[in-house]
Amino acid sequence: MKLVSWNVNGLRAIHRKECWKPFLKLNADIFGLQEIKAEEEQLPEEVRNPKGYYAYFNSSKTRKGYSGVALYTKEEPIEVFADMGIPELDQEGRLIGAEFKDFYVFNVYFPNGGGGPERLAYKLDFYDAFLEFIEKKRRVKPVIFTGDVNTAHEAIDLARPKENAKNTGFLPEEREWLDEVVRAGYIDTFRHFFPTKAGSYSYWDMKTRARDRNVGWRIDYFFASQELRKKLKKAEIHKNIFGSDHCPISVTLS
Repeated sequence: MKLVSWNVNGLRAIHRKECWKPFLKLNADIFGLQEIKAEEEQLPEEVRNPKGYYAYFNSSKTRKGYSGVALYTKEEPIEVFADMGIPELDQEGRLIGAEFKDFYVFNVYFPNGGGGPERLAYKLDFYDAFLEFIEKKRRVKPVIFTGDVNTAHEAIDLARPKENAKNTGFLPEEREWLDEVVRAGYIDTFRHFFPTKAGSYSYWDMKTRARDRNVGWRIDYFFASQELRKKLKKAEIHKNIFGSDHCPISVTLS
């Protein structure tokens, strides 16, 4: 089973740039998209209802053209989740998840901590609530979660750690949450296969053409609960897929 995640930075834009069909050729069993910036009814038919997939969407309720996530899956889920049951954290269309026979999958666009202390506090509250939420689900069956976490975990995960030590996305309190996720028994699947590999990023600033110079950040992740460790077969970062300031990532399980 192959799972692919991508922050598309506008799903209609991906389609308009003719990047949708090349992306679909990754042929995942499950696709998770973040920052779709659209309502379901605004999407082109081939994006809203791709052949061979069940499609689910969760858009922002606070403002149009902001945030939003999508989940495409070849197998019909047992149940689909679009919130954590916390109204103040569920309004921005940041989560969509599904229950399958052997595990849960959650696709999440985690908040960015920029924009002042209130948004950083919101991000940290979302982090804590999400971990509590999936830990309850994990009592039933294993959990995989993916998406744009908006934080680089270790110095190896960004090109310029010293310069960004006081910037959101690499603050100690943000990174501590990822430590907590690992302590709780979730595996960073990319680091599972490449524990010391440097220069592997999934996001680059577009304004400075950082992708051309590979001055990037690894802020997109697949985490799998420990129960799935023996099933992990491959983790990849797909730098050859363009159209966004992020590139897709994937994990393959037996």
